[in-house]
Amino acid sequence: MQFDDFYQTIGTFGRYQKMKYFFICLTYLLPPIMVYTWTFTAAIPSFRCQISPDDNFDIEIPKQILERYVPTESQCRQYKSKISLKECQRCYQNINKTYRYNENNEPLKACTSFVFDRTYYESTLVEEWSMVCNRLSFKTLSQTIFFSGYMIGSLVFGILSDRFGRRPILGISFFIITLASFLCAYGPQEDLGFDISYALFVFGRFLLACASRGVALTAFVIGVEIVGPAQRVFSGIVIEYFFALGELILLVFAYMFRTWRLLHATLAVLSIPFLFFYFLIPESPRWLISKGYYDEAEKILCQIAKTNKTEFDSIAYQRLKTEEKKRKAFNSVKGYGCMALIRSKVMLIIAMNMSFQWFVQNLVFYGISQNTGTWLQNPYISFAAGAFVEIIAYGIVHLVLYRWGRKITYCSFVMGFATSALLVVPIQMLMIKGSRGQYVLMFIVNTILKFFASGSYAIIYIYANELFPTQVRNTGIGICSMIARMGAIVGTLSTDFLTRVWLYFPIVVFGVASTIAVIFITICPETLNKPLPQTVDDVEIMGLAFPLGKSKPLTRVKVDVSDDDDDSDENISLKQQSKHDIASL
Repeated sequence: MQFDDFYQTIGTFGRYQKMKYFFICLTYLLPPIMVYTWTFTAAIPSFRCQISPDDNFDIEIPKQILERYVPTESQCRQYKSKISLKECQRCYQNINKTYRYNENNEPLKACTSFVFDRTYYESTLVEEWSMVCNRLSFKTLSQTIFFSGYMIGSLVFGILSDRFGRRPILGISFFIITLASFLCAYGPQEDLGFDISYALFVFGRFLLACASRGVALTAFVIGVEIVGPAQRVFSGIVIEYFFALGELILLVFAYMFRTWRLLHATLAVLSIPFLFFYFLIPESPRWLISKGYYDEAEKILCQIAKTNKTEFDSIAYQRLKTEEKKRKAFNSVKGYGCMALIRSKVMLIIAMNMSFQWFVQNLVFYGISQNTGTWLQNPYISFAAGAFVEIIAYGIVHLVLYRWGRKITYCSFVMGFATSALLVVPIQMLMIKGSRGQYVLMFIVNTILKFFASGSYAIIYIYANELFPTQVRNTGIGICSMIARMGAIVGTLSTDFLTRVWLYFPIVVFGVASTIAVIFITICPETLNKPLPQTVDDVEIMGLAFPLGKSKPLTRVKVDVSDDDDDSDENISLKQQSKHDIASL
């Protein structure tokens, strides 16, 4: 008897699971709030060079005077050809009119102070620390360190939750988020100067990223493990609705509080109630059994049966314990953790492939998502449009995953993204620049890109959770997520620097990367309607699929439930021989 078989006897999605799953979904509101706060607190409003100390947004300078200081197109092409015309004209001043040249004998001088538009933001970090033009690297560095925290948090919290349990790691993550949120809000102070303030803010964001990954990874895995096989797609998709809902909650607060410090302080207070979810969410019984904590698992399973008004079959549970003990003894020779992913050839190929897929999806998702505020002139409407597109994407994924399976659906979304991304080239090259038709088409393309990126991002989470076995699931997901943050970092760098060369250059890069990802994903097997693998051996039996081929069905090894000594050398030898015989089929 396997865990899923026993789980059916007490109800895989009864009242208990529905209530606890709802709490798990609520925890998923917090990570997007913490991640996308940067979209508003570090937004870059429209800006220009400050032409005099008295020049600010309250004073209207005559247009003919401003034009005297704006570099001409020919000057930008001659002296600043490596950046776009728009970037040149807002980051440099034309000093030729005053018959002065800079040290390079050029008529252009880099601006050191700027005037920012206050239409949508009262105060942003970009304005306070002048993180534009030649100081843009400070903004990029902050976001790069944030995603580095994402990367480290994914690996560390993934391994820790596999070793010490899902629930304690979830509680620790919420505690760190609250502390880091207050540090980001009140750490930077004018009295401390830029260097110390910047360091404190970046460190707070780093901790925030680490803990956000601890919440997101652990909550997602508990949500998948607490339900039965038939509800895995439901649990993997519905939780993503709450991710998008978290974005909308952030939007409301960002619209109400338009200074970066007040917004950070408000969100820090908002994180406090999430500390109590530690007392509302149980440990995963699947994890407890996989680690041999049978008494603790029995208490939770009895509570599930009682709440679901079903009978707890103690005899069936004893059979489950016996088989799990033998399975544990059988697999103790190989061990678990990172080494288990390396020792198996099939598991290694799947882990490497999933890591690459996560890299591409984070490159694409965060690269596109960080620019949703630029779709329209009003950043709040643009951000809301992006969040609603995400919800629609999750709904479509929810409908088709049951019919098409994981791999075909994933390939369809990724190829849809790649095709749409490459359409940017003819739209920009063949249509009249700045025309209304081009503007409308680009808004449609951006919306479609967000749709496909959100859908494929959600699918890869479900797909990876079904490919990694229980005892190394969080470790495997943690490694994938760690590598994925490299993709998020590359996406951030692309957004900040490649756009200075050509505004749509990053989108083309994302399209090419997505095309490569589709080719590699064909190696992985389909997991539709298959039980979650418990061990690496189950994954080896599942096997790999070739392009357009079908994977082997996942069968279960029937283990003798006699009372013989499970740890004897003879038994282990017989089990190893049985595994070898089955794997050779």
